[in-house]
Amino acid sequence: DESPATMEMYGVGQEPMKDYAQNCLMARRLVERGVRFVMLAHASWDDHEALNKKLKKNCEITDQPVAALLKDLKQRGLLDETLVIWGGEFGRTPMGQGTEVGADLGRDHHPNAFSMWMAGGGIKGGQVIGKTDDFGLEVVEDAVHIHDLHATILHCLGFDHTRLTYRHQGREFRLT
Repeated sequence: DESPATMEMYGVGQEPMKDYAQNCLMARRLVERGVRFVMLAHASWDDHEALNKKLKKNCEITDQPVAALLKDLKQRGLLDETLVIWGGEFGRTPMGQGTEVGADLGRDHHPNAFSMWMAGGGIKGGQVIGKTDDFGLEVVEDAVHIHDLHATILHCLGFDHTRLTYRHQGREFRLT
C-alpha cells in the first residue's frame, strides 16, 4: 500500500539499492507497528581489495534508502521515539592494503578508530564527538569507550545500565 513517491524515495525496485531499500522500507513499517527492535545489515563492506570501486557501490546501495528511512520516520512522527544507529564492525586502516604495485588496493581491519552515527530516539543532533589524527589511525581527542557507547544506547532505550547486572561466581557483572 505504499505510494509510488515513497517507493521512489527509498529506491525500491532501483538498482543497485533495491534489496537494501526494501529492507529499509520494511524497517519503517515494523517500527510503525510497534516492533521494538529492528536490525538491518548490509554485509558487503569488507573491502580488502578494489576499494575505489566497491566503496562507491556500497554507498550507492545504502545512502538513499537510509536517508529515506530517516526522512520517513521524521515525517511520520516516529524519529523522536526511534533510535537509529549506523555503524560498521570496526574501522579501516587509513593506508592501502595490497602487495602488487599499481594494484587496486583495499583496507585492512582497524580497531583503534572508527565512525558511527546515531539519530532520533533522544540523541541531540549535530554533534561530533571524537577526533582522529590526520591519518585516521588513532583517536586524539574525546575518545568514547565502547562501555560508554553502550550506556548511552541503553539510556536512549530507557534502561539504567547500572541496574542491568547478573551475578556470576559471587560477583555482579554488567554490559557497561
